[in-house]
Amino acid sequence: MKRLYSAVVFLIMLVACNAKAPNPENHPKQTTTSVPQKTKKLQPKSVKSNALNAQVERLLAEFLPLKDKLTNEELILKVARHFIGIPYVAHTLDRNPNEQLVVNLKEMDCTTYLENVIAIVFCVKNSQSTYQDFTNMLQKIRYQGGILAYENRLHYYQWWVTDNEKMGFLTEISAPNPPFTATQRLKINYMSENFMAYDMLKNNPERIAKVKKKEDATNGKIVNYIPKSEIKNTQLLRQIIHDGDIIALVTNKRNLDTTHLGIAVWHKDGLHLLNASSLQKNKKAVVEPTETLYDYLKTRPYNIGIRVARLKL
Repeated sequence: MKRLYSAVVFLIMLVACNAKAPNPENHPKQTTTSVPQKTKKLQPKSVKSNALNAQVERLLAEFLPLKDKLTNEELILKVARHFIGIPYVAHTLDRNPNEQLVVNLKEMDCTTYLENVIAIVFCVKNSQSTYQDFTNMLQKIRYQGGILAYENRLHYYQWWVTDNEKMGFLTEISAPNPPFTATQRLKINYMSENFMAYDMLKNNPERIAKVKKKEDATNGKIVNYIPKSEIKNTQLLRQIIHDGDIIALVTNKRNLDTTHLGIAVWHKDGLHLLNASSLQKNKKAVVEPTETLYDYLKTRPYNIGIRVARLKL
């Protein structure tokens, strides 16, 4: 029963995985958006945080020389592959009694993996090299308007992709038809209906009301997606989906929009998904699977297709 409960909770905690929408395996023009004055910034307060500071700055120093040597697609994949082998761990954003900007490069779920990769890529493209640069970018990607608060965390993929597009970080790809031949009418009330599964919701009626208000404002919206039958190794799909694109797995599960996130990478045999995987066969880690995304989806009847977004670098 405990395992079942944990699985249900995981399904919902984004960033959907759906590094912004709840997830069960479970954001070109350079943006000029500034961090809102209300945004809280974390400062190193311990040996541990100082070590993390140094780790982030070493990573940025490693990738900065590649800024003008690699294409945008190559840079995204280079950063994404750096984390292969990092353990998959759920709920890393929910270990504190109050909302904090969590930076964790040693444990990731599909959403935090995606967010870390994106934050590093944008820092590199902006020639930014400090830990503060990284945390500022991470906060903008993870929270609505970059404002740190639990109710502003972009828990569902629809919230995450919409806000990151508004911030100028990405563009959702939803045409042409084909391959975007299917539509989904959104209904996302999982969190408000299962608030007892969330420590930061269950004793906070005001916060529940804020989350439900945002859910209800999203419900009814229709989005385009590529059905799983179209996710094959075709010339059309190779033209539409690029290496480094963001892939969200659309679901027919009640009150959810997506269940997993990853990064597109083409192999000779078709489209694959770089992702932080909770599957035992992937050793519960960040992986670049040998199986195609199409083959993966064939084994998951509740995943009915994919949504696609592209960073604006």
